[in-house]
Amino acid sequence: MKKYFKIFLTLLLVFPLSANAQDEPQKENIYTPIVTGVSFLTVAPDARCGGMGDTGGSTTPDENSQFWNPSKYAFIDGVGGASISYVPWLRKLVSDIDLISATGFYKIKDVQTVALGFRFFSIGNVLIKKDPEDPGYNVKPYDLAVDASYSRILAKGFSMGVALRFIWSDLTGGHSVDGNYLKPGWSIAADISGFYTKDVNFSFGKGSGSFGFNISNIGKKIDYGDYKSAAFVPTNLRLGGSFKLPLGNDYNHMSFNVDINKLLVPARPIQGDNESLEDYNKRLDDYYKMDPITGIGMSFVDMPDNSKFDFGYKIKQLNFSIGIEYDYKNMFLARMGYFNEAKEMGNRKYLTFGAGFRLNVVILDVAYVLSVAKNNPLDQTLRFTLGFNMAGIHNLVKNDVNDNSEPVY
Repeated sequence: MKKYFKIFLTLLLVFPLSANAQDEPQKENIYTPIVTGVSFLTVAPDARCGGMGDTGGSTTPDENSQFWNPSKYAFIDGVGGASISYVPWLRKLVSDIDLISATGFYKIKDVQTVALGFRFFSIGNVLIKKDPEDPGYNVKPYDLAVDASYSRILAKGFSMGVALRFIWSDLTGGHSVDGNYLKPGWSIAADISGFYTKDVNFSFGKGSGSFGFNISNIGKKIDYGDYKSAAFVPTNLRLGGSFKLPLGNDYNHMSFNVDINKLLVPARPIQGDNESLEDYNKRLDDYYKMDPITGIGMSFVDMPDNSKFDFGYKIKQLNFSIGIEYDYKNMFLARMGYFNEAKEMGNRKYLTFGAGFRLNVVILDVAYVLSVAKNNPLDQTLRFTLGFNMAGIHNLVKNDVNDNSEPVY
């Protein structure tokens, strides 16, 4: 039965990244996506940035900045806020995979902000069998992450932020395999981020330009029993640029956003054309034993088949996303974006659309994914985000109290 569990474990580690559509059968030395554990940490949780092609490194700060760039919180308007998001994930394949996330922030002072975040990823029911004739039993694997961040303005228009994250992954739902309980994996990870923004005044209105970076999930491997079952957490470098332009007046704006991402994780080795099995197994064992910090450095220079360094292949490890957002008085918002990943790295290519409505208290965002790659399980994915503005709630309560108070003579 352990054999079947190892197959199941491998699928769970690879599935979120490599389940993306392949237009045609791929050769092993061509289709080489970066494999990580707890890949739900790379899934865009909110509908605002999800509607802009998954761009968020330098977009204007909002309640969901914890995932994209925590340092943006230092420039957010208001004293506090919260949001909850829901993503029914990979519904083209199965119906019970869901990502639920929640965030909240509070401004301690005008220059510093703290925030909390929570993400829960349910993989649904998975049937475990010893053999094809075995009726098996169902398990409910899940992953979760809890994090806290602190951001502060350090200079005019510039802030930095740090976040600390606890990650838990239970792939067996508390069940045992062959009488042995397979313990959940866990990890501690950190983010380091920065954000710069500058107002730009035009004769017909006020705009801005921004740049941001976030190195997320720098942490220990997550393992499920021995070093060969350990997996790198998805350490990621995000670079973002954004430009907000007024459309004739201060009531209408259009923002243009670009993000570039690179997983700072080494590629899992594959056997080269002229490589002996002994040499390959040694490289594979070195990969299993590699520590995360070494892995970050190796991610820039390694080649999975041990061939000569290929700069073009490394460029293919980058994914790009672009997004635009139109807003009217920051009350009604329309969005569109595009996400692109190289065919060899997973072939995620999709358009996104979104809309948002912002009132004094409540914020509602919806996003939709439309794949441009054939048979992509990300196709027709929806995201929903409901946000709350603490300043709006405070003003609403204050107005109610004033309306119900006795008149003063």
